[in-house]
Formats: sequence, structure tokens, C-alpha cells
Amino acid sequence: MSLPKFTIRQMIENGVHFGHHARRWNPKMAPYIYGKKDNVHIIDLQQTYPMLYKALSAAREIAANGGKVLFVGTKRQAQDIIKENAERCGQYYVNYRWLGGMLTNWKTVYKSISRLVKLNEMFANNETEGYTKKELLNLRKEQEKLDKALSGVMNMGGQPDLLFVVDMPKEDLAIKEAKKLGIPVIAIADTNADPTLVDFPVPGNDDAIRAIQFYCELVSAAVLDGIQAEIAAQGVKVDEIMAENAEAKPAKKRAAKAKDDNTEAAEAPAEAEEAVAQTAE
Repeated sequence: MSLPKFTIRQMIENGVHFGHHARRWNPKMAPYIYGKKDNVHIIDLQQTYPMLYKALSAAREIAANGGKVLFVGTKRQAQDIIKENAERCGQYYVNYRWLGGMLTNWKTVYKSISRLVKLNEMFANNETEGYTKKELLNLRKEQEKLDKALSGVMNMGGQPDLLFVVDMPKEDLAIKEAKKLGIPVIAIADTNADPTLVDFPVPGNDDAIRAIQFYCELVSAAVLDGIQAEIAAQGVKVDEIMAENAEAKPAKKRAAKAKDDNTEAAEAPAEAEEAVAQTAE
């Protein structure tokens, strides 16, 4: 088990090095910009490589400790990729719209999730008697709206332990909420982002579909590796318990044997007395 491997060549092939137009940039990204070509900033992949590796290590460690990872990417080209890779590693996602307070006001979000569960059960069991066509239509619309926004976090059961964000400026609300709660954030920082806002910034293109797929697959693979490490660690614990039990069983047998020996020793004098009595007769 190890972290997923990648090369700078793969990063170039997936367009990770292309930034935004030179006029759309954040001065705080200056240290990570290699230069300009056709008035488009080029990101320095020599710096991206170790920063991405560090981010993957963090994702793996959190997953290995049983933590939950929330994938966040609501831009159109990222929606399907975010969902696919989050489900691939059994984690959670937000790919339609970030609802205000999704982290800081989880109680209210949980009520909405409960409402969605109730609507799903109602339609699944055909419990629609007594509703007019208009009421059913409105309920369907409500179900679809809630499903788009909450289906990826329905089973999360509380706050996540790590956020993975694709587009920093677009998901600024998610980042602010995570920061307020002290939840670490891995984020793809394009040339228009502020890398100081997150714990693990990864300088790179956040618009190209191939680049988004590249990041998501790596994070998903790192999480899977962490989960495997957790399972392996639990397996070691189970083996240790089994070994302890195996050692305890002979001790019990010895105790039982000692008990039998004591019983035989107690019975021996009685048998001897009986034999003496028979001889006397």
C-alpha cells in the first residue's frame, strides 16, 4: 500500500500548468507562476508536484484514521467527476450548490436531509393517497431540489474531517465555513486564487476537465489507500486478540487439569480406606 504515483509529464499532459489570462490573477499566486505565454500565466509544476504530494499524504492520513472526506466542486465541468470519484472511495460530495451553513449550521441541514429521506420513502412506498396532482408535483420538485443539493452528504452523519475543493474562488463559502470550524482544506489554486486561505493549496488549472479528473482520481486513490491501511491495522488488532485468546486457553486447560488432579487426590484416601476395610473383613 502506498500513495498514488504521478509525474510532471502526466501533469503537463492533463493541462495542469495552464493558468488564467494574465489580467485575471491574484498577486499572492506570484511565487507559483513560472511565466507567461500568449498572455496566459504558466504555473510552475516544480512547486505543484511536492505540494500535491503533501496534500495526498494528508488525505491518506485522515482516511487511515477513520476520517471523512468531503469532495466539493459545483462548477459544471466538475460535477460528474466529483460525484464519481467521491463514490469510488466511499466518501461524500457537494456537486450542485453549496448551501450556506452546510458545515456551521449542520442541525438545520440535518432537518433538510430528514425531509429528503421522508420524501424518498413516501414515493418509494407509493404513500401518495390524499394528495392532489398539484401537491404531488410540488413534492416532486422539492424532492429533486433537495436531492441535488444533499444526496452526496445524506449519510455523512456530521461534519467532515477534510475538504477537497476544486475551484477556490467559486467555493469560497465552503472554505470560510471549514476554516471557522478548523477543518483542514485541500484546494486547487489557479492563478486567480488566494493560496493562503487553505491548509494544502495545490497550484494548478481548475477549469480543464482532464485536469479536474487528474486531481480527483489522485485524491480518491489516496483516500482508498488510507482506508486499506485502516482495515489492515484493524486486522492486526484482531490477530493480536486472537493470539491472546489462544494463549489464555492453555492456561484454562492447565487450571482445569489442576482441579482434576486435586479431585483425584481428594478421592484417593477414600478409596484407600475402602480397600483397607474390605481386607479386614
